[in-house]
Formats: sequence, structure tokens, C-alpha cells
Amino acid sequence: MRVVNFLSGMVLAVAWISILLFTLWVATASAASNDNPGKGKAIFTQSCASCHGLAGKGDGAAAAALNPKPANLTDKAVMSKLDDAALTKVITKGGTALGKSPLMPAFSQLKDQDVKDLISYIRSLAK
Repeated sequence: MRVVNFLSGMVLAVAWISILLFTLWVATASAASNDNPGKGKAIFTQSCASCHGLAGKGDGAAAAALNPKPANLTDKAVMSKLDDAALTKVITKGGTALGKSPLMPAFSQLKDQDVKDLISYIRSLAK
């Protein structure tokens, strides 16, 4: 009887640990995909729109003086070829980091979550 009680207790403990680990995994996965395009839009408006334009078409007020022109972030064909790692790199390290325009500045001051939010917003422009 002691062996049965011990085994029952072990099964119950393993079940609870499994539930706990699953709950932690779900919480972590949810937090990881919790990008906020609304916050990204605010960052875009403040830091990117002067060149890329408010709608992301590469027609901002400063674009007239730039050669090459800023990227059209609404072009689905172009944007679909850039993964999030590439966008993170060009945002935080500037255009030269991806062999793009040296006129694209680095926004290295942005926090990781800010960059994720910004990318989430940029992705919404090309849909």
C-alpha cells in the first residue's frame, strides 16, 4: 500500500510540475508575441516619417533631398523579402549594415521592445 501511495504521489507531483511548466511556456510565448504596433506607429511618426513619409511610401519631407530615396515600406514584394532580423539590423545599425543607403541612420538608442513594436507597425504598412 505504501508503494501505491508513493507512486500516486509521484504521478500527481509530475502532473503538477507539467502543468506549471506548460503555464510558464504559454506565458513566455504570449509575452514574446506581445508587440504593440500602436507604440510602433508613435516611434515611426517621430523617428522615420520625415524620410519615409507618414504612410511609409518613401515620400517624407526630407526625401526630396535624398539620393537614393528612402524605401517604400508599403511595397509588399520588397518588404516580404526582409525578415525581422534584417529590419532590426537596419533600424539599429543603419542602412550600411545591410548594404543599403548610408543616409539611413542608426537608431541604436531604441530599446529592444521599441524595435519590435516599430517592426510590427512597419509590417502593417505592407499588407
